[in-house]
Amino acid sequence: MSGANRLPHPMGSLISRDKKVQFEFEGKQYVGVEGDTIASALIANKQWLMSRSFKYHRPRGPLTMAGQDANTLIQLPDEPNVLADKVAISDAPVSMGQNYNGTLEKDKDELLDKLSRFLPVGFYYRAFYKPLGVWDKWEPVIRKKAGLGKANLAFEPTYHDKAYLFCDVIVVGAGPAGLSAAITAAQQGANVILVDENKQLGGALTYHRFDIDGEVADTTLEKLLSLASDHPNIRILTDAVCNAWFTDNYLPVLTGNRMYKVRAKQCIVASGEFEQHVVFRNNDLPGVMLCSAAMRLMKHYAVAPGENAVVLTGNDDGYMTAIELAQQGVNIAAIVDMRKNNPDSALLKAAETLSMPVIMGATVYEATATNNRLSSLEIHAIDDEYKVGEKLSTLACDLLCVSSGYMPAYQLLCQAGAQLSYDDGSARFTLRNLPENLHIAGSVNGIHDLEKVIADGKRAAEACLYLLGMSDALSDSETTEITCDEATNFPWPIFPHPKGRDFVDFDEDLQTKDIVNATRLGYRDIQLVKRFSTVGMGPSQGRHSALATARLVAKATDRTVSETGVTTARPPFVPEKLSLLAGRIFNPVRLTQIHPRHESLGAHFMSAGAWRRPAFYGKPENRNTLIQEEASAVRTNVGIIDVSTLGGIEIQGPDAAEFMNRMYTFAFVKQPVGKTRYAILTNEQGVVIDDGVACRIADDHYYVTATTSGADAVYREMTKWNAQWRMNLDIANVTTAFSAVNVAGPQSRKVLEKVCDDVDLSPEGFPYLAYREGHINGMPVRLLRVGFVGELGYEIHMPTLFALKIWDMLIAAGDEFSMRPFGVEAQRLLRLEKGHIIIGQDTDGMSHPGELSLDWAIAKAKPFYVGSRSVSIVMQREQTRKLVGFRLDASSAKPEEGHIVLDKAGGDANITGNVTSCEYSSTLNAYIGLAFVSIEQHKTGTRFPIRVDGQEVWPEVVALPFYDPNGERQEVV
Repeated sequence: MSGANRLPHPMGSLISRDKKVQFEFEGKQYVGVEGDTIASALIANKQWLMSRSFKYHRPRGPLTMAGQDANTLIQLPDEPNVLADKVAISDAPVSMGQNYNGTLEKDKDELLDKLSRFLPVGFYYRAFYKPLGVWDKWEPVIRKKAGLGKANLAFEPTYHDKAYLFCDVIVVGAGPAGLSAAITAAQQGANVILVDENKQLGGALTYHRFDIDGEVADTTLEKLLSLASDHPNIRILTDAVCNAWFTDNYLPVLTGNRMYKVRAKQCIVASGEFEQHVVFRNNDLPGVMLCSAAMRLMKHYAVAPGENAVVLTGNDDGYMTAIELAQQGVNIAAIVDMRKNNPDSALLKAAETLSMPVIMGATVYEATATNNRLSSLEIHAIDDEYKVGEKLSTLACDLLCVSSGYMPAYQLLCQAGAQLSYDDGSARFTLRNLPENLHIAGSVNGIHDLEKVIADGKRAAEACLYLLGMSDALSDSETTEITCDEATNFPWPIFPHPKGRDFVDFDEDLQTKDIVNATRLGYRDIQLVKRFSTVGMGPSQGRHSALATARLVAKATDRTVSETGVTTARPPFVPEKLSLLAGRIFNPVRLTQIHPRHESLGAHFMSAGAWRRPAFYGKPENRNTLIQEEASAVRTNVGIIDVSTLGGIEIQGPDAAEFMNRMYTFAFVKQPVGKTRYAILTNEQGVVIDDGVACRIADDHYYVTATTSGADAVYREMTKWNAQWRMNLDIANVTTAFSAVNVAGPQSRKVLEKVCDDVDLSPEGFPYLAYREGHINGMPVRLLRVGFVGELGYEIHMPTLFALKIWDMLIAAGDEFSMRPFGVEAQRLLRLEKGHIIIGQDTDGMSHPGELSLDWAIAKAKPFYVGSRSVSIVMQREQTRKLVGFRLDASSAKPEEGHIVLDKAGGDANITGNVTSCEYSSTLNAYIGLAFVSIEQHKTGTRFPIRVDGQEVWPEVVALPFYDPNGERQEVV
């Protein structure tokens, strides 16, 4: 199908007319142009029907053309619930309508619309609660009929991330008020971030008509953009949504595949307003749209919304839309003005000049459709609130543009604690009680005159500058409140029809009677009406239903709209993809002092917390072979690994021993000087949160290691507790002050003897778990005789200043013995063979010492340690799971970390645990691993099923460690 003709220049600010783009919708080929959204391109091709409604499967077309309604939710191959008026055709060459049975044009489930009298508001609460369990049978049926798209389970996730921004002032909204505020602040030296959800700056200036001649918007926009676009102090984020407000101006801003976490000293919200629809019968038909939507179609995409239009308005803005439509060749059948009094005489004269009939004090009472598109309107006089009088005429048309007024985009402000108030007499909104560092400007502040909107933006910026100390005193413009008397809201644009289909909330298919009936059932508070009826709970989040709902509830309960209020606004402002929340966080990358040597050796790096560590040495395609070779070198000869990333904490002072005794589960008061001891740390809930090695250097001096990812948390816990205990000691985080390497393997003593001659390295002089201090070529080192990898080994801790030199000397000394560097992957395999756990990998947020078989590491005679009471309680309870070692023949499928453990074979099996570690061991020629299993499965010799890629494997529980159970390898002479 060929693309339609476009309106002439200057219409179409977002498109490139000469660049055609082919796309497919519902299996049909269409042609649009670069810059088109799916919705604008379809309307250009006379395709108005894009989706079906949630509950009744009614035909729906665009309402706002700004992504502010759910009428354009469509299906992409990899993503449901996509807004057709926000997604470019170049990004979605293939799309489908959504939520229909059969075809989009002829939906078999349209029958639900005819059965709506049997599906009243809240019917599911009253119909499906008895007999007990009946809801389980109805739920899949209802969900299938009311589904919103289909998820592609084979979809490959794309890259998402997070970044951090800081500024003096953030301005949310780049309309005239926001641009004015950003320019004013930047010109005084403030660092400004300007955020707008649209692709171009200017807000309403890019589509709205502010004067009859249509020149003011263009000249004003050009002037503001010339000052803002290239200003060095303004960072502009377009196509970006500020999705929430958190304390102290902490703001998430979503743009593309990135979430910016912005911290601003001052915040100005110039978010504008949402235009409001009119409630009448069949007000949801394709062809019924807001005036602003029609203006966007023309100004942004050069698309004439229709051929024969009616404008229904309660303010002067509707006349401006009618003038623009007429000047672009659209016939105006009538302007229907709900007000009884004549508007500005200049507008009436303009309407007369363009031969546009004006019907005052009237409304559309019913719309009818032909082939799922608006075809005619029934016009009635307005007698009173919610009441219509005689029928005045029937107008044939294919487009109805409506505007009953505006509601402030108040969501961010109310999240900050602002109070939204409504004056029933003037139908005006105000926002009050803002935090000191949060300001509002423009139409969200109730200002509509363009000159005053710009002045209000300047006023807000000057207030920020004063609070930032960039302005000495408040000027008259800052202290004088800017007021605007322009009336933009028609008080009661709701005209219930006895036959219904007068929709208040398009998202949830809620009619006038649904809201009224909710109050009659006893739900008189607006919050309860929301929860019972689900009004405002759809994708639009009440942008176009909140005000109409408040008016209906107010009238039904004999209160004012101000007394009724609107429902609470909570984050997020727009739907937030889980991929954005889970996206990669930009963290500082930490490199050990020895990093350059790893690079020269061809290391393949991996992330370990904030650190970059060698995973293995060599080409990634040889990964598995290299890991086994590195592990074998340690088992049979000697290897060296950089362990500088281990946390290091110095505890020194008279109370050092007592402090260690309180912090860790083991006993430390009587730990001999010159000895190391395994140290387990639990939290107040009795959960194991870290482990390490505690070295007693002197009676009043301990050096404690912590896990790579847990060092900062351990240091934080220690300082927190000592702030309460007030013990006589100093605690210092020396993680970066010291570097460390581990030399391990049968030849490790011989390597160390070549470089360290002032320490007795004999088995008698330096036994297992001993601590010594010495020198390597005059450089001081701390030596720990430990065995994490299960072989004779020495950890060498040295001041970071000497790390490179000592590494080089050890490499040179090991050359005679063919010493081989090994990486984290080989280390993890070696420790697994010895049955040593890794905190955070083999444990979770509920793991207590008993489940991990760490009872031996608890000093039961101690009166107290952090978490002791909780550990005692949980370990006395009947245990439900246990971490065990398992062995599986190498010919079997390999279990991976996270694979589930079952209680039995078959499809009705229950999950009893999960695999935490599993590797192939060439030393043992088998798969070995650790897994949480049920207490019935933990005994040695028991076999249990693990689900691996749809099949079950049956490993055997074996006693730990897998390798060298008597520890003979660590006593090599």
